Amino acid sequence: MHLIINGKDHDDLPDGLTVAGLIAHLELPERKIAVERNREVIPKSTYSETPLNNHDVLEIIHFIGGG
Repeated sequence: MHLIINGKDHDDLPDGLTVAGLIAHLELPERKIAVERNREVIPKSTYSETPLNNHDVLEIIHFIGGG
């Protein structure tokens, strides 16, 4: 599957991924990120049931604590 993630092409992703599957594949902490697919924010409660399609454009935002 081909996705564009944060402006970079990713051609080596397995077919049939959900948002949750992509987060796991990229080894990202699900609790501290927000995901936008094709300019639409995906609610965290639907990550496991939201399928990704070939050529989707994703923005993944990492939240970092501090002060």
